[in-house]
Amino acid sequence: MKLVVVSAGLSVPSSTRLLADRLAAAVERLAPAEVQVVEVRDLAVAIANHLTSGFPGRALAAAQDAVAGADALIVVTPVFSASYSGLFKSFFDVLDKDALAGKPVLIAATGGSARHSLALDHALRPLFSYLRAVVVPTGVYAASEDWGAEGLDGRIERAAGELVALLPEGRPEAKPAASAASATSAKARDCFEVVPFAEQLAALSPTGAPAA
Repeated sequence: MKLVVVSAGLSVPSSTRLLADRLAAAVERLAPAEVQVVEVRDLAVAIANHLTSGFPGRALAAAQDAVAGADALIVVTPVFSASYSGLFKSFFDVLDKDALAGKPVLIAATGGSARHSLALDHALRPLFSYLRAVVVPTGVYAASEDWGAEGLDGRIERAAGELVALLPEGRPEAKPAASAASATSAKARDCFEVVPFAEQLAALSPTGAPAA
């Protein structure tokens, strides 16, 4: 599996990158993965140039190709003014319109207060639904007080499991419907004996001959 992590943290070190790394590690514990991290902060100038000129530049083009070729994505943004950051949104603005179609995406965010956790559902989830991605049910938000507290690890593990389950190799193999139907038909044949209609009439006739 090729897993691409898009982290839009602005500082170094960054709590956004820390959450992104923990989510990627949780996925790797469940399924073998080749992980590539895209630091949006390093692409800020290239994104601005692309928005104004239409040319992505080498580094941004490589990031775009990585996202388009990924089997799954983890996307993490800091929350500013109760929504994703402008830089985070700008990166997805410059992707091809079909780049995320049908792609499993785990959404996550960091912020200073737990009050901003709703940004996952009123900002990030609608954005990636619009881009036709398949967003996992559990989003992960980490406020300042969540680091080292109970609950964050459980949310990370649950979201990672949901992401892996959306991949073809992560789904349980279903028994083909045709095989199940064939087994049912065979069982029915074992339970019933087919008697030709002429023989049934002969059995009812007093002379034992078929009726005219």
